[in-house]
Amino acid sequence: MADLVLHHYKTSPFAQKIRSVLGFKQLPWQSVNIPPIAPKPDVEALTGGYRKTPILQIGADIYCDTALICDVLEHRQPAPSLSPPTHKGLARVLAQWADTTLFSTAMAYNFQPKGREQMFGTTPPGFAQAFADDRAKMVGSAPRLRVGDATTAYRSYLRRLATMLEDQPYLVGNVPCMADFAAYAPLWFTRVNVSSLAGILDATPSVLAWMDRMAGFQQPEAGRLSSADAIAIAARSTPLPVADEVFQDDHGIPLGSRVSVHAESFGLETSEGELVAATRMHLTLRRVDARAGTVHVHFPRIGYVLKAA
Repeated sequence: MADLVLHHYKTSPFAQKIRSVLGFKQLPWQSVNIPPIAPKPDVEALTGGYRKTPILQIGADIYCDTALICDVLEHRQPAPSLSPPTHKGLARVLAQWADTTLFSTAMAYNFQPKGREQMFGTTPPGFAQAFADDRAKMVGSAPRLRVGDATTAYRSYLRRLATMLEDQPYLVGNVPCMADFAAYAPLWFTRVNVSSLAGILDATPSVLAWMDRMAGFQQPEAGRLSSADAIAIAARSTPLPVADEVFQDDHGIPLGSRVSVHAESFGLETSEGELVAATRMHLTLRRVDARAGTVHVHFPRIGYVLKAA
């Protein structure tokens, strides 16, 4: 049975990003369906507070944020690679832009009234407002794009992507890379989940053709687990030994300290634990949960705030 466990829900664009990467790499994975809004007690039993979707679980190691999850999957199976043979830095910067600016712009467009009506038309009464309230808490006081501004920016970004695709099948060359999967996710949401608004894509046929190519990366789940099953896996597992990597101390916080970690912007919930690794690329917290036992929770360094607890 596959040891990669993805905690996700069907309509999540960031979950689609990782589902597509798993398909690209043909990696078997097991699925845990999680709620789209809080409370998420079973997720928090593993993460200590972080609740963005998705998370990747391998035994008692919990990986947060799709940027880090992509690096983990790349290490697990280097080929086919998410890093282009040339322009690796460009691919990372473009992926980060897609995960932040493109994503927030596309979602501001997608959740205009017509999109909300399609998304929540068949959900139970009150769910649409609960979803809006939940996302407002995750965003906090960050400024939000109005629909008109988001539409203008989204059209421009689509044209820029189309320009990249004029003479090549993928954004950075002839094979897909991490930037393609990051950019595909919010556009997938427009095309699949709010199809009533997908006409905005029609002005960029090269983007539509690229999306068709990206949609071909499918890897069905190898099995389904309940969240209780996943917690039990963590409880009977031992976290992997912390890699012998250079400690990069940018905060004056020594290893072994009690710390907190939270996202810089979207998803402000805090996870606390013992800092057991702080490398150039990631942070690792050791924490103990009554149900999940001892787990290591991993975060990327970019986009996250580390503080002494």
